[in-house]
Amino acid sequence: MTLSLSVPRSLQLISSMADRHQQPHQAQNHQQHRLSAQTRPSHTSFLSKLQGHVPNSTQLIGLLTLLVSGGILLLLTGITITVTVLGLIFFTPILIVSSPIWVPLGTVLFLTAAGFVSMCGFGAAVVGGLSWMYRYFKGMHPPGSDRVDYARSRIYDTASHVKDYAKEYGGYLHGKVKDAAPGA
Repeated sequence: MTLSLSVPRSLQLISSMADRHQQPHQAQNHQQHRLSAQTRPSHTSFLSKLQGHVPNSTQLIGLLTLLVSGGILLLLTGITITVTVLGLIFFTPILIVSSPIWVPLGTVLFLTAAGFVSMCGFGAAVVGGLSWMYRYFKGMHPPGSDRVDYARSRIYDTASHVKDYAKEYGGYLHGKVKDAAPGA
């Protein structure tokens, strides 16, 4: 059972216009392809579909590279796991027997390394802070100096308001104390 494919008239016009602008051998190839597409049966076998999707040489080289790389990595992973397991089998008795030495030594080494790293971090923070303060007091306007100036002005304004408030109401309280204790 064969079905014939009908090509719409608009596609035929576009195809004929494209044929006029192609070179002669390209037009013949296009014409043969169009005829073979019209006479091709609608049911195709699996092998013919597979032949239509045959990879080119670049894809084959890429696939081969992938397979070789994957095989090498799989081999290296197997060797690593094997060596790790054999190392644990052979060295576990030695580690268990000598653990009274390793545990305190590991603790001391860990605390020493942690102290060294934290002192380096604190030292870097202090150097950064001193550098910022030096630039700020020299008037070089380091990042964040505008916020420090704003906070300083707010503190100064608040302190002056508290001072004025104390002067105003401080005399009032001082007079009340004299009224409560006239002899004082």
